[in-house]
Amino acid sequence: MAIRRGSKVDKSYSAASMTDLMFLLLIFMLIATTLINPNALKLLLPQSANQIKEKPYTTVSITPDHQFYVETTPVAAAELESVLRSRLEGVEKPIISLHCDESTVMKDAVFVMDIAKNNNYTCILATRP
Repeated sequence: MAIRRGSKVDKSYSAASMTDLMFLLLIFMLIATTLINPNALKLLLPQSANQIKEKPYTTVSITPDHQFYVETTPVAAAELESVLRSRLEGVEKPIISLHCDESTVMKDAVFVMDIAKNNNYTCILATRP
């Protein structure tokens, strides 16, 4: 006489609920990415009380009289991009620290930020403590 078990576990499962979740996540991501402004500059703004873990590879300074300096070397605005490219050539994940005087025109700071964005450099705006 054969004894049968009354409850057997079904080894198959339905993936319908998982596909529903995946479609909801896909729709959410599509809607969320269209709300992000793609023209925004990505800046890493350090707080004055905290230190950054990674040190910048080079610094760009802007004086109130529109003079640009890479480290301590004066550089013309037209040559700034080529000087940065030659200095940061071969560096993995280059980081530029931007030092601006309080009275510096925002146009000059945005000029340096655009150079950093076009060359895939990370630009950090330095602040005083």
